[in-house]
Amino acid sequence: MTILDQAPPELAGLLAQSAALHHHLCPRQVLGARIGMYAGTLLDLALPQTTKRLYTFVETDGCFADGVSVATGCWFGRRTMRLVDLGKVAATVVDSRDGRAFRIRPRTSARELAHQYAPDAQSRWHAYLEAYQVMPDEELLEAWPVRLTLDLKTLISRNGVRAECEVCGEEIINEREVVRDGRTYCRTCAEDAYYQPIDAAREAA
Repeated sequence: MTILDQAPPELAGLLAQSAALHHHLCPRQVLGARIGMYAGTLLDLALPQTTKRLYTFVETDGCFADGVSVATGCWFGRRTMRLVDLGKVAATVVDSRDGRAFRIRPRTSARELAHQYAPDAQSRWHAYLEAYQVMPDEELLEAWPVRLTLDLKTLISRNGVRAECEVCGEEIINEREVVRDGRTYCRTCAEDAYYQPIDAAREAA
């Protein structure tokens, strides 16, 4: 019997997809998939979606995000997922039609309870991997309604909208330009950039 044989069929299928992306399966993938499935329950949506109705914010990247993606149908590449890098295994799911939103995370007690569901696991890691697949939602996860502090429509933006930075000349899409005193800038030129050209770095040194 494989580990996936212990999971409910729907979850097992999702985990197989996630494992194929990473060439392995880990507890955070399971948590991501479970959170994604729970989102469908909370918002009464059929997931994984084939539309772009559900929008998801994940608070860490890596295996967890891919677990959420396979379960929800929200992907960075489809612009239905956004990383808010807080270093937390948690996600906020939003119904873009009516604005309903829930933040979902594992319960702090889930790790301790895992040993009750997988007492024969060969390690703590394996106990988490096995138990998270079979624990009831109410024991594994907790969720509460939230209100976004940003405008989802603005975040999603519109197709085909382009601007050009008046400093670097680079094209800007998704309405991410900054307009100051009638001039248009990209955020790199208008604000603190996440990179620095090597020549400028030498001058600063």
